[in-house]
Amino acid sequence: MFPPIINATLWTADQGANKTQNKVLFGYPLSIFFIVVNEFCERFSYYGMRAVLVLYFKYFLRWDDDLATSIYHVFVALCYLTPILGAIVADSWLGKFKTIIYLSIVYAIGQVTMAVSAIHDITDTDRDGTPNNMTVHVVLSMLGLLLIALGTGGIKPCVAAFGGDQFSDHQEKQRRTFFSVFYLCINGGSLLSTIITPILRAQDCGIYSQQKCYSLAFGVPAALMLVALVVFIAGNGMYYKAEPQGNIMLDVCKCIGFAIKNRYKHRSSQYPKRQHWMDWAEDKYAKLLIAQIKMVLRVLFLYIPLPMFWTLFDQKGSRWTLQATNLNGNFGLLVIQPDQMQTVNPILILTLVPVMDSIIYPLIRKCGANFTPLKRMAVGMMMAAIAFVCAAVVQIEIDKTLPTFPSASQSQLKLLNMESNPVTVHAHDDFFTFDTETVGISVGNSSTVKNITLAKGNRKTLLITSSINDNWTNDLISKPQEGNNEIRTQFYIFILFAIILCKHSFYFLMIRTIFTIRSGSQSCEYSRDFGFGSSYTFFIPSTFVFGPNCQESVTVAEDIKPNSVHMALQIPQYFFITVGEVMFSVTGLEFSYSQAPSNMKAVLQAGWLLTVAVGNFIVLIVAELAKLPKQWAEYILFASLLVVVCVIFSIMAHFYTYIDPAEIEAQFNKKVDEVEEEEDDKSELQKLEMAKKGSIKSHEDEDDADKRTKM
Repeated sequence: MFPPIINATLWTADQGANKTQNKVLFGYPLSIFFIVVNEFCERFSYYGMRAVLVLYFKYFLRWDDDLATSIYHVFVALCYLTPILGAIVADSWLGKFKTIIYLSIVYAIGQVTMAVSAIHDITDTDRDGTPNNMTVHVVLSMLGLLLIALGTGGIKPCVAAFGGDQFSDHQEKQRRTFFSVFYLCINGGSLLSTIITPILRAQDCGIYSQQKCYSLAFGVPAALMLVALVVFIAGNGMYYKAEPQGNIMLDVCKCIGFAIKNRYKHRSSQYPKRQHWMDWAEDKYAKLLIAQIKMVLRVLFLYIPLPMFWTLFDQKGSRWTLQATNLNGNFGLLVIQPDQMQTVNPILILTLVPVMDSIIYPLIRKCGANFTPLKRMAVGMMMAAIAFVCAAVVQIEIDKTLPTFPSASQSQLKLLNMESNPVTVHAHDDFFTFDTETVGISVGNSSTVKNITLAKGNRKTLLITSSINDNWTNDLISKPQEGNNEIRTQFYIFILFAIILCKHSFYFLMIRTIFTIRSGSQSCEYSRDFGFGSSYTFFIPSTFVFGPNCQESVTVAEDIKPNSVHMALQIPQYFFITVGEVMFSVTGLEFSYSQAPSNMKAVLQAGWLLTVAVGNFIVLIVAELAKLPKQWAEYILFASLLVVVCVIFSIMAHFYTYIDPAEIEAQFNKKVDEVEEEEDDKSELQKLEMAKKGSIKSHEDEDDADKRTKM
């Protein structure tokens, strides 16, 4: 997360006077309090929805990991493309206030649409908890995400700049404080929403059947967006609303386009060459504007390698969240949901930004090292690469604990003894993974071999009694979803088979579930502690007797081991990626602002957001084309690509010369003034000469008149 676009605004004396008439509270315009509350609610809405989005794709829409990751990053990319459109609309036509209002309405409609798309009951005709028409939910969710991307991206460049417009020229100190509080609201809204919405998602809700409550997890952010809209409108009478004055980005694009077009027209060797290709725009545009664009292009050239950083950074909301579903989130006093691990990022941001600015960077300067902004950005890239190496190490540890499931050409068989007496089982293979469809099994001392037909790609359990019968149970061929535990109870008193999903709450100190076995008025409670993502089979024998020790009669078979790799192992990768964000993102914005002309900062901000969008599209390409068999290999691939890009960026940064745009503009204006003074001097001289000639001519005319008079 980084600060939004802040456009520079120039005010006239009359405009400044109008601002002083606004209501003031504690030295601040009262209108900014509505803007700050609006920003907090909007950021809560956006990050809350985004925190559970990839799990919604995987577990509600039933998409695989690659498709869920791809659509997630397409959405994020759109959110960083639309700010350019919002800035142009606000500065050229509607103004900031109307743009925020109209696009916030679009934004709220999108959030409500997402909440409706997650209600499984609207298409669950057979009331089994699974939607029967998934197309309806997919269409609604894609429509909702499109509207959200348009809304959140469109208002991004407007809200902060609109807040800055509320201050007069003599309130520079208050304006700086406002932007600090504004950025704090961004991180505060992100932090709270990333904690709260996963808790809401983990609850069970539904009209006919109880399922994970994605509708509530999307509904609360939708409600917060409506609150943000109402609060912003409530301050309508207090706002200062600057009129649209045109967008500099359009002027820049027109000037660049004219230079390219003019250069192409004069490509023949008969035309003299010019020092820079932008100089071909001098036929139509001012030299100062061309000089400013040249400075911007030098910085934009350095932006070319930057998307690779965002390719890695934004995967903390997709791949890393999916990785957390295979981890143990039991931290003793609380249980962390997989999508709640993202809260580590805003917590570290709020901690590391002041630490880096107040301690780390000053210490480096005292050591005599020239730690320039571009060097910081390169180190930030390396930190992100290290974070993905850490993610790969965690993934390798996870893979060691995952069971080996059958491939499409294999089948797996598990044999369970349902009798009280031991039974010796002889199989034709030492392993229970078979490439053949038929397996012969004999029980005890019997010479009779029972041929069992297996289905390829499936995992089954055969219940062994005194004879081999077709007592089958279908086993899972993947880990239980969302860290749940699958419990199977086998009652052999009367042949009854059931599958129960063990549901645990975030508030449980221990993941413990109590099962109650009932027969008439008699009951027996059986309790057990579970981990995450395990599968068990409980056997209740025919000799089961109700009583105080009834639990001892229940036999437990562990089909799939619980997640044994702890979620705390993800903390190092979050630490390195956040250090990389502070050194790369915050420093990159500061560098861009320092190297940009005063009226071109919005252009560089647009270019910066474009790098974020391109980075997310790179994730889409790699996820769909690479198709690496192991997830850890994909993490290493991304880390390696970023290291290569970091080397290229370092070489480019080595040849970059830092400039002072204000000084260059001042020198340029001085030259322009000198030229104008010379032209003025020439004009005065011409006037004097003309006046002198006129005087001489008038004397000559007088002499001629005298001569005519004498004659």
